[in-house]
Amino acid sequence: MPAPISAPFPAVRRADAGTILVSSWIVPAPDVQERAADLVIEEWERQERPDAMLSLTTFLSEDGSHVLNYAQWTDDDAHREWVRERRPAAIGTIDKTLPGIERPGVVRYALYRSYAPQENASRRPGALVTPTFDTQGPHGQRALSDAVIGILERIRPAGLLGAHFHASKDGRRVLNYVEWQDMAAWRRFADDGGTNELRTKIGTLEGVTPAYSRLDVPRYRPYRSLENVPAP
Repeated sequence: MPAPISAPFPAVRRADAGTILVSSWIVPAPDVQERAADLVIEEWERQERPDAMLSLTTFLSEDGSHVLNYAQWTDDDAHREWVRERRPAAIGTIDKTLPGIERPGVVRYALYRSYAPQENASRRPGALVTPTFDTQGPHGQRALSDAVIGILERIRPAGLLGAHFHASKDGRRVLNYVEWQDMAAWRRFADDGGTNELRTKIGTLEGVTPAYSRLDVPRYRPYRSLENVPAP
């Protein structure tokens, strides 16, 4: 079992990540956010990890309500095998230590496209914002992602380091995983009307519905991560 490597953000565009698993853990109180994230990372650190498990990163929501888990695996079959054989014991250990965590479920994604200016490649993100959209099939997923990337390439928002469009494998959702220099950069973009053109364009797309309002979009700070297999 290779030693885990810690990094504040995963290598989102790594070519060997055949599936991306995103889940929220709703915590009973804001002051247990960090403990919940610690427990999930520590549980992975102490167990034998399959080579198919590439990385796991935990983010703390700005409102204190939940922990976002972002996991990269080589394929869904390997993850499902782990779920069948080993997940109950791992989760049971966490729940004994910290009861009251709610888990609405995991969504399986594949990375579709990214907007990531080359001049920002060496800059470390300090904040994550995750607007999500309900979609009616792969056509809507691609249309949304392509339209938003086209606008971002033209307006080039200051402080935006990368926008990575994840398409759920059931065709029903798009997650825009947006890396910002810091939360202040995102707030300047939102307050200056930077989201208005995007929302207007999205409103013209058939079969695409934002899951959050501009003000309610989930915002996170990176917390802990584990890289089981280094990115190629």
